[in-house]
Formats: sequence, structure tokens, C-alpha cells
Amino acid sequence: MNSKAKLLSLGIVTVALSSLTVGTVIAQTKLTNQSKFFINGVGQVRVGMTVSQAAKAAGTKLIGDSPNNNCYYVKPEWEPKNLGFMVTEGRISRVDVWRDGKITTLKGAKIGDTEARIKSLYPGQIKVTPHEYVEGGHYLTFIPKDQSDQNYRVIFETDGKRVTQFRSGKLPEVEFVEGCS
Repeated sequence: MNSKAKLLSLGIVTVALSSLTVGTVIAQTKLTNQSKFFINGVGQVRVGMTVSQAAKAAGTKLIGDSPNNNCYYVKPEWEPKNLGFMVTEGRISRVDVWRDGKITTLKGAKIGDTEARIKSLYPGQIKVTPHEYVEGGHYLTFIPKDQSDQNYRVIFETDGKRVTQFRSGKLPEVEFVEGCS
């Protein structure tokens, strides 16, 4: 093969790989049940985004309560189910995973995990406090060590044995026991 044919061949391979990479990146930006949950967001959605920015990052329409309120929730139009975004002052301030949500944290924590598992995933970083409404239940609050994350928390709610829901976001909203109520 002459050098011109080699260059042409390499150029085609590069274009094909670039297209594949772009397609993969686009596919990964859509919010799904496999999206990872972390201290200041989920998938590509971050605390601090406007609802419009979050919808674009999620790759789906976000629907919900009237934006005329100081605090309201939006959620993906279709999937993932049982995922909500608290909006305060026009920006995403918290992310909630309810009931049988399949989304996990970066370390794999999920609904149904035992309190012991949560403590083992985040050794020395979980503060345990009594649940406000569930007798015997707890709030397991992940407190980050990183100085840049000090204004964020992840809170796992339990029935005293297992995680029933969890949320992350900025202080003080992440600590609102009753959401926007």
C-alpha cells in the first residue's frame, strides 16, 4: 500500500472512531436509571443549574409544579421514575430518589441497602440522627471531607434497617425534612 493510501485509510478510521466517540458521549448524557448519583447532582445534571439547563443536560423535558413558588419540584417526563429535582430561587438545589428508584451513588449505595452497608461504603463520614417521622428510622448523612464540597450532603433515610430513599444537594435545602412543604 502506498503512503497516500495509508493516509486515506487512517483518515477514514479516525473519522469512524470520532463518530463513534461522539455518538457514545451523546448517549451517555441522557438521564437514565443507570445514571450515577453524587453529592451535587445526578448524571449530567448539577445543583445550581436552571431548570432549562438541567433539562438540556438530562436530555429530557422536566415537568412539575408551578415555577411561581419559591420552592417546587420537577422530574423527568418519562424516565427515570422516582427521581425529582428541588428548585429554589430558580435553580436546582437538591436531587431526590424515592421508593424503588434504581439509581445508585458513585460507590453503589441504593434504596434497600442496609444501614451497615451505607456506613461501610462511607467509613467515618456518616452522621446518624433519628428520623423525624419513622419510629426507629434514621437519617444517615454523608459529610464530605473535601473542603470544596462542605456545602453539600447526601442523606439516606432508613426505616431503622434499610434505606427507603435518599437525596443530595446544597445546604440548607438538602436537610429540609419535608421537601418544599
